This record gives sequence, C-alpha cells and structure tokens, in this order.
Amino acid sequence: MSRFSGEDQATLQAMLRQLFQSVKEKITGAPSLECAQEILLHLEETDENFHNYEFVKYLREHICNTLGSMIEEEMEKWTADQNQVEESGYDTVVQHVTKRTQESKEYKEMMHSLKNVMMVVVESMINKFEDDEMRSQERQKKFQKEKSNSYCTDNCSDSDSSFNQSYKFCQGKLQLILDQLDPGQPKEVRYEALQMLCSAPPSDVLNCENWTTLCEKLTVSLSDPDPVFSDRILKFYAQTFTLSPLHMTKEIYTSLAKYLELYFLSRENHIPTFSIGIDITNPNVIRLLKKVRLLNEYQKVVPSFWIRHPEKYMEEIVESTLSLLSVKHDQNHLVSQKILHPIYFLALVDTKAVWFKKWMHAYYSRTVVLRLLEKKYKSLITTAVQQCFHYFELCETMKADKTVGHSKYCGNKQKTFSYSEQELQYIYFIHSLCLLGRLLIYTQGRKLFPIKLRNRKDSVSLTDLLVLFTRLIYYSPSCPKMTPAAHLENYSPASMVTEVLQILCDQKECAVECLYNSTVVEALLQPIHNLIKKTKAAPSCSETALIYIADILARIASVEEGLTLLLYGENMNSPEDKSSTGAHIIAQFSKKLLDQDISIFSGSEMLPVVKGAFISTCRQIYDTCEGLQVLIPYGLHESIAKAWKKTSLLSERIPTPIEASDSLSSVCQESQNIMVWEENLLNGLLNFAATPKGLLLLQKTGVINECVTFMFNQHAKNLKISRRKNFDYGVLVTRVASTAAGTIALQSSGFVNALITELWANLECGRDDVRVTHPRATPVDPIDQSCQESFLALVNLLSYPAIYELVGNQDLPNKTEYSLREVPTCITDIIDRLIILNSEAKIHSLFNYEQSHIFGLRLLSVICCDLNTLLLLEAQYQISEILLNAQEENTLETTESHRDFIIDALSVERNHVLVRINLTGGPMERILPSRTLEKGDDPYPWPMFSSYPLPNCYQSEVTGNADLKQDSDLGKILLHFTMSGKQTEWIENCRRQFCKVMTAKPDLISGAALVELLEKFVFRLSESPSECYFPSVEYAASDANMKNESLSLVQQLGIKMTVRYGKFLKLLKDGAENDLTWVLQHCERFLKQQQTHVKSSLHILFGHYAGHDWFASSLFMIMFGGKEKTLQFLQQFSRLLTSAFIWLPRLHISQYLAIDTVESGIHPVYYCSTHYVEMLLKMEVPLVFSAFHMAGVAPSQICLQWITQCFWNYLDWREICHYIATCVFLGPDYQVYICIAIFKYLQQDILQHTQTQDLQVFLKEEALHGFRVSDYFEYMAILEQNYRPVLLRDMRNIRAHST
Repeated sequence: MSRFSGEDQATLQAMLRQLFQSVKEKITGAPSLECAQEILLHLEETDENFHNYEFVKYLREHICNTLGSMIEEEMEKWTADQNQVEESGYDTVVQHVTKRTQESKEYKEMMHSLKNVMMVVVESMINKFEDDEMRSQERQKKFQKEKSNSYCTDNCSDSDSSFNQSYKFCQGKLQLILDQLDPGQPKEVRYEALQMLCSAPPSDVLNCENWTTLCEKLTVSLSDPDPVFSDRILKFYAQTFTLSPLHMTKEIYTSLAKYLELYFLSRENHIPTFSIGIDITNPNVIRLLKKVRLLNEYQKVVPSFWIRHPEKYMEEIVESTLSLLSVKHDQNHLVSQKILHPIYFLALVDTKAVWFKKWMHAYYSRTVVLRLLEKKYKSLITTAVQQCFHYFELCETMKADKTVGHSKYCGNKQKTFSYSEQELQYIYFIHSLCLLGRLLIYTQGRKLFPIKLRNRKDSVSLTDLLVLFTRLIYYSPSCPKMTPAAHLENYSPASMVTEVLQILCDQKECAVECLYNSTVVEALLQPIHNLIKKTKAAPSCSETALIYIADILARIASVEEGLTLLLYGENMNSPEDKSSTGAHIIAQFSKKLLDQDISIFSGSEMLPVVKGAFISTCRQIYDTCEGLQVLIPYGLHESIAKAWKKTSLLSERIPTPIEASDSLSSVCQESQNIMVWEENLLNGLLNFAATPKGLLLLQKTGVINECVTFMFNQHAKNLKISRRKNFDYGVLVTRVASTAAGTIALQSSGFVNALITELWANLECGRDDVRVTHPRATPVDPIDQSCQESFLALVNLLSYPAIYELVGNQDLPNKTEYSLREVPTCITDIIDRLIILNSEAKIHSLFNYEQSHIFGLRLLSVICCDLNTLLLLEAQYQISEILLNAQEENTLETTESHRDFIIDALSVERNHVLVRINLTGGPMERILPSRTLEKGDDPYPWPMFSSYPLPNCYQSEVTGNADLKQDSDLGKILLHFTMSGKQTEWIENCRRQFCKVMTAKPDLISGAALVELLEKFVFRLSESPSECYFPSVEYAASDANMKNESLSLVQQLGIKMTVRYGKFLKLLKDGAENDLTWVLQHCERFLKQQQTHVKSSLHILFGHYAGHDWFASSLFMIMFGGKEKTLQFLQQFSRLLTSAFIWLPRLHISQYLAIDTVESGIHPVYYCSTHYVEMLLKMEVPLVFSAFHMAGVAPSQICLQWITQCFWNYLDWREICHYIATCVFLGPDYQVYICIAIFKYLQQDILQHTQTQDLQVFLKEEALHGFRVSDYFEYMAILEQNYRPVLLRDMRNIRAHST
C-alpha cells in the first residue's frame, strides 16, 4: 500500500462506483443518514451479491496477503494448546483467533494504511462530484434567468455541502414569488412559487423588505379552495413556527389568528351550525381544523420561550388569541341556526384547555392574560360560566327523562366522523370547566367574579360556581359517549369536575377562599344526607359519584381549615347544635355503609370501593385528636373491625382455583378484590393509633396485632422495592410502642426482630446483599451515621411499658461463647451483647467493640432516664455494679495504694451513665459530667470512680428550708384557708389566693406551708360530695397485717432512691426508708381493695403496679417523712378526680374503669391527659407539633414519662412541688396545661433538635433548665378559659362505661 499509484487510485474509484451503483436504491430510500450507514454496515446480510463486488474481492485479497500467515499460526497454536481438552468448539476458536488478530501490531498497521488510501480515494471522488454539481447549478441558474426575464444579483451563498443548500432571498426574488402567488396565476406557477418559499430559510424570507406584503398575500391565500395549496401554506407557517425567533413567529401567529377571526365573522364562509354539527370528513371543516390545530400547537409551545423577549410580543399573541375566541355572531337567530364560534373548534383540538394552563403557569404571562380578560375580554369567562350552567341544565333534563335525554346526549355509538350539537356542547363544557378551574387557582383570576349572566337575575359568585361544580358530580351522566372506550373515564363529567376540584383543594389559599365554606360543603354532602334520610327528593347518586365526593371531602379534611369547617361549621364558637356538621354526616353515612344499612347499593361490585373511599375520608378526621373527639360516638372502630372480621372469614372460604378451569380468573379476581378490601379496612383501623385515645379504641377492637402486622408488611414491601431508610409509619410506631399491648403486637409482627437485625447489620456485620469492595470508614461520632436511625428507632420503641413486656423477668443469656456471626434477635440480646459486657466472650464476639459498646451505653443512658426502666434494669441485671466493675478494670496501678483511671471513650461514657443513674435531681440539683474531652492540660476534669459514694462535685449545694423567714407572708395565706363560709365559695377563694401567691411569690408555696395548705384543702374537698369523684372506701389495716405485704424489688430500689434524694434535699432523716416502706405497703393494700380481677397475657397487668409509686414518694418527701400524715392525705386525696391523673397507681386495674379499658393496659393519663396535650399542642404551639411529627416522635410518650415519675430528674424539687400543688388546687386539667407550657418554653430547642435529628434523645435526657411553673400561670389561665369545659368533661367520663 505504500506504493499507491494513480492507476491504483482509478481502479479503486471504479470499484467503489460499482458498489454504490448497486446499492443506490437502498441508500436513497433511507429516511436518514444514520439509516443509510446501517444499510451499508449490514450489506453482507441483505445483499446476495455482496461477495461478487470487485471492492469486496479486493478487500478480501488484501487482508489475506497481510494477515493470512499470522491467522494460520494462531489457529495452529490454539489447536496445540487444546489437545488436552475435550472439544473446545469452532466458535471458541474463531473468537480467540479474531481477538488475537485484532490486538496484533500487523492488524493495526493494515487498518491505518487502508484508511489513508481510502481517504485519498473518497476525497478525490467528492471533489469530482462537487465540480459536477457546480456545473449543473450554473446551467440551472442560466435557465431560470432566461425563463423569468427578471434581474437578480448573484448574491447566493452556495454551501460546500451538496446535501444542504441554502441561499439568501433578495428583493427581486421575493417580488417574483409575490407575483407568482397572485390568484390569477396558473395553478402550476403558484405551486412552484410556494415550493420555492418553503425551501428557503424562513429567516431570510422574514428579513426581506416585502415580508409584510407577502404575509398579507399568504393570509389571503389561506382561503384558497385548493386543499394542496392551503396545506403548503400551513406547512410554511409550521416551519416558520419551528425555526424562527419569536418576533417573526409572532407576526405569523397574529396573521393566522386574524385570518381565522375574519373567517368566522364573514357570512360568506360555510361555517357549520349547531343544528348540522361538525362533520370532520367535510373538506372545508378539515382545512379549518388544521388551521385551528396549528394555532393551538403554537399556543402550547410559545410559553417556553416568550419570557426571553419583550412583553409586547407576548401581549400581541395573547390579545390576538383572546380576540379570536371572543368572536360572537348575531344572537337573533334560533339556537339551532347559530354558527359555531371559534372556541368550539379550539375545544375540539384541545379539549382540556392545555393552552390556557400553560399560559397561566408563569407570572410573566399570567398577569397579561388576566389583565386583558378583566379589561377587554371578560365575555370569554362569561360564556365559559354560561356553558357550565347550560350543561347542568341539560343534565337536569336528562335526569328527568333518562331514556330520551341520555340517548340524546350520547348519540349513536357507531357515529365516528361527526359531532352532534350535544357532543359539541359537552366538549365545550369540558374546555370551559378546565379553563375556569385553572382561572380559580390564582387570586387575580378569582377577582373576576362575580360574573353577570344574561339569563340569570343574580350574578354568579365563586361560591355559586363551586356549588355548580359539586352538583355536576352527581347530576351528570356517569358515562359520556364522545370518546373511545379506552378514554371514557378521562373525559367523564364527574371525573373532570373532580379533577378540577382536586387541583383547587391542593392550593391552600384557593381552597380557603373557594371550598372552605358551609354552602359548598353542604352541596357536596347533599346526596349523602339524602341517602342517610332515605329521601327521594334528590337525584339518585351513582357509586362513582360518591367515590369522587369522598375524595374531595378527604382532601378538605386533610387541611386544618377544612377539618375545622367539617367539625364545627363556619362558626365554631356558635352555640348551635353541631350534630349536623359535615363530620357527623360523613361518619353517619360511613357507619351505615359499613353496617350495610343502605339497601340502595346492596350487591353492587363498587360498594367496597365506596366504603373504602369514605373510610379514607373518616381517617383524615379521626387521625387528629379533635376529629376523633367528634367521631367517637359513632363507634366507627367497632364497625370497621366487624367488617374486617367478616371479610377475613370470606377470604378463608374462597375455594382454591383449579388450573385449566373456567372459573380460575374469576376466583383470582374475587380473591384479589377481597384482599384489597381487607387491607383497606386494616389501614383504616391502624390509623386510629394516630392519637392516644384512638389507640385505646383500636386495642378494644382486639385487632391491634393484625393492624401492626399489616403496617410492618407494608414497610417490608417498600424495603424490597428500594432501600429506603425512613419508616412511613414513624409516629404510629412510637405511639404503639408506648403501650404494653402495642409492644407485643410489634414483637409478634416481626418489627422488633427486623429492627434489631438492621441495627446489627449496620453496627457489626453488614448486610449480606451488599458486596464489600472496600473497608468501612472508621466512625468519628459516638454513634455512626449509619446506625443513627436504628438508635432513634430503639429509643422510640423502648418506653417503660415496652421494656417491661420485652425484658421483664427475662434473664440474660450470659453465654460462655458467642459466634462472630451470631445476630441478636430480641431486646434482651441487645442488652447482653451491647450494654452488659461483663465477660471476655462478649467482648471478643464483637467486630467493633468500642463503637458497639458506646452505642449500648448511649442507649442505656436514654432509656434509664425513665426511672421505672432504671429500677427494673437495676433490679434484674445490677447495671450499676457491672459498670463500676468495668471502671475498676479500666485503671492503671501507679503506686501500691493508688490507681489511675484510663481515660478513653468507654470510660468517659460509663462515668456519665453512672452519675446519671445514681444521682437524682433537677437541673440545678445535680451536675452531669461531659461526654467529650476538653483542650488543655486537663482534658477530662471530671473525677471517675469505681465504688460508692459518688464524688461530691456531681451534686449542688442545697440550702435548708427557710420556713421561719416566711411567717409574715404565710399568715395572710393561711388566713384565707381557715375562713368559714359556704363550701363552694371557700374552695374558689382558696384557688384564687393560690393563683395570686403563685404569680407574685411562688417561693412561699413550699416546705411546711405547702404541707398545711395541701392538708387543709384536700380535707375540705374530700368532705364535699360535689368535689368527690370516687366513693369513700373503708380501710383498716394494722401494722401486723403489713408484715405479710412485700414490696417488689423495683419498689424497694425506688424507696432507696427516694430516701437518698430526700436526704440530699434535707427533707428526710434516718429511718425514713422504713417509714416510706410502711406507707407504700398500706397504699398497695388500700388500692388493692378497689382493684378488679383481670385475665390478660400482659405482664404489666399481673398483680401489683409494675413501676414505683413516684407520687406517693413525692408526698412522703413533701410531708417531711411523716408516714401517718402521708397515708391520711393519700386516702383523702384518692376520692378526688385529680388523683386519677397524677397518682398513677390509683387506677391500676381499677374497678372504676371499664373492663375492656383495664384489659388494654392503658392508663387514663395516656388516653386522656396526653391525648389533650397533643390536641392543644397542635392549636397552641403548631410549630412544635409539626416538629414532633417530622421527627417521628409522639408528644404523648414524652409526657407520659414526665408525668409517671412526677417530673423527677426533669424539674428541681421546688418546681415538682409546684406541679403537684397546682394540679391539686386547680384541677387535673392543669396537668395538661403545664405540659403545653413546657413545650412552649422549649420551642426553639425542639426546632433545633428536630433539624439535628435527635429530638427524642434531647427530650428524654435533658432536664428542663430554667422552666418555672409560676412563670406560665397567666398563660395556663388562658388555656383553662378556652379548654377546661372540654377537658374536664372528658376526664370525668373515664368511668362513663364502667360495668
């Protein structure tokens, strides 16, 4: 190839010409250059003469000469290497030899040489081809010049490419085309002129001076009866729209719009009338629709780029469009003789008004559209509204005469090529509906209302229009016939109206102004109300319409303003009866559906879907605290549970489908429908757990296990689809885990096991389905980011009821040997493997000992903030002793009598936990050591210890009681408490004085003064029948009888903790431990008389109260250790309603509660107090409520922990006394108000920790620094004024259903 002569080049050119000549037809028939290339690449497969071409023979010979010997050598070498193998196969040999050949140096050199030769040959052929083309063009130019006899300067710009020629238009050229386009010219001349125009670049055409004249000529030519000529003009318009800038396309568009406007105004054109309809096979109609469609296509495209140009261009386009659509004819003719307006043709090509949606999307264009509509073209909106009313009247007529009206509306199913008057009216109605729906989204669009219609006396307001829309849902036919069967649902009247209303619901500002008023809601509820009352006055409502109505109502209920409207009406403070509000009607109807009390739909296949839709609507209501309060009387939880049990039985009775049976598909479909309905019911029940009281109702149904299993299965399905880390039911899981029965349900569903497995995978072993390509990064945080979510999930799960059910009376495995791949399966295993590492076997079983143990210690620190959990773990596993031993082992012996602690991450963490669990006190009473090291010579100044007592530096100095200094002030207070008078007046006077002192001098309410105040006040209340809630109980037990009463180990440890705390506060003396034991024994005996027998599998309901009696312990400290005074006070206090809420053991398996409430294991503090905490939190501190929801934390769980232990470790002792005194003096509802005040005080901290994703850890670990009950007395008085009637009524109802 290196000796490549001219003769060789000529030979190769001849060979290539032969090849191209043979495949010419195939290449020229290709639609694109890429296709032509594909044809050449696959020529061997498609051309039987391929191997006969001289060029192919030449290539084969050249390859054989160059690579032949090398290929033979490779084949011999491969054959020799494969002698030991059985049969390698021909394909394997070819693949190997081909690969080696292509990688060889000889092959690369051959390809390089061949490429150079072919480049020379091809370039020579192209040059010769271009020379031939230039000569051909010269001859063509000369011919055109002679034929036209006109002068044109040679200003053409010939392209170098023969495939893409262009030239600039000049004045003379354009004038020639203008002359040739004249209607008087022969058809062939006009065709040729138009062809020349279409082949020229639009920019060149539009830049010519005669463009305006040409545009006018084209506009006139649009009316040409010749369809081919008209189509070519539209082709030029379409090409211009596609390739030209806005200022040019604007002129084309406006000229086309103006032409159409004049066309419709002219009486000479044959425009269809209503009576005739539109026959789309008519040539005139076809041409008109093409023009309208071209206009519409540009309308939908132009918003994407008109913002880059001056506003005037956009204004001209908008105004020309609105002017066209506003065209009206003389109204004196009969309706049937009226000529169709342009809007009907636009509706045909763009039924859902997509053009208007795009124009209204951006503020830039929306302002112009709305301004023009308001000032000049409001008639367009008026006619749209008029059309909606017209269609509604048609629907009413159809309802009155179903057979005639329906056939009249639907027309003949077989008619495909024409649209009748009814169909055109319907299409225009859909267009008007979509246009108005888009208009109502925006504030300025709503300001166009009210609209005055010519045939209505009153103007049409926004409310009137929305009422019309809602009525159309259940008045309109369920099945339009204007579209193919596959698209019926998309264009049905009810679905189109529902789609518009859904969009309005999603825009909050719009929804508040349009939908959230009683008139619209009443219109939505009208068919439901009629079905409940079984009246025949209203039109019948289809199942589909009810589903649409339920969807709209659900969307309304999902927003706070809408929910308030449904619950209380427009005036929630009105004294009127609220039983007729939307929520009540929805609940009544839903219950009747579930109880099958509405016969009109019996046997309908759509009935389960209707039920499911209304359950979803109710779910939006009862998953809020205020909504549940309204719906409780209807017992929806019972109806849904009953329906689920019935459906579950049905699913078990479905026969197994037999293969090859005709009933296979029907059985499968039936099974699938029942399964979907069953899941819908379970989901409806599960959402009762969204509130504390709803969780109680769910547990009473006995279906909580199935609901939680369903929830976990849904979560598992999501994980199979994608490895999402978030749990969709986050708050529900936290709430369910706050109860014993809920925890058992979580465990039986597999949730607890899955959580622990996921934790272990992230902490120790890693997922099996993840291929390890590089080692993990060394964690830099105490809890690595990969484990953070598992850590928070465990914190949410491990409330005290959960700990007691999962860990209570469970021994640790404490194995002598652990496998490295042994994965924990329960909470006890987690404690054994991560927290209590008291053996070498446990330590060696961990891949990441330090990281894993720190995780366990952090978890221990959080869960032990619940003092009952701390006492349980201490009683069962001696946590403190194990941690002290670990600290002792982590020392270095410096001298014979002195050992230094090794300061590392584990010893620092253990030190923090030891101080936290061994010292009791509020934020000012104990000092917790830091978990981090400091810079400087002494990185950890906190002393470590490995035995008791703790170093004094962790406790603050406490001053003695200052009661003697307060004598002058106390005298005034106590004077009011000793005044005689009417019982009611005395009580109210005491409460006023208490509030006054708490506001002015709160420190006076402490010490001996507090004891005297409490004793006198409670004594007087217990003597007043109107103030007593529980009956008096005779109690007589001698100390001798108490010898047989033994306290649980948890109670005994709680007594020791109380005495230590009391001595630290200088409230208790030696011997207090025995006295407190005596008090608690008598309390248990006293309360046992009022308990009932319960058969339950819940450990928390076995015998005595599961935790420590923190309220009695607090009273004992308030009474300075006086056991008789404490017991007497508790016996008197037990008659008051307040005792039910601040003294939790008071109602443990109590006979005063309904038996199903007792069996649920849920205390009234949870389902009543914390329920109202969440309800008031949403109203009073909405940001905090939202933060809890975002973090997946339930406020009720946090408050239950605070209240159960009487705020020990969260408030200083004086504030604890103020909490107790406030609830005793002012009522149990103040327990709720204090919690709200705390959340209000913590608002900024809560928002911050929501962002850092450790909210639950913060709220459980951190004391309430700086919070004082007295600071919020004025705020709590406002809460009392607003909410007391509701709260106290519900608190008094805890015995309402007792048996």
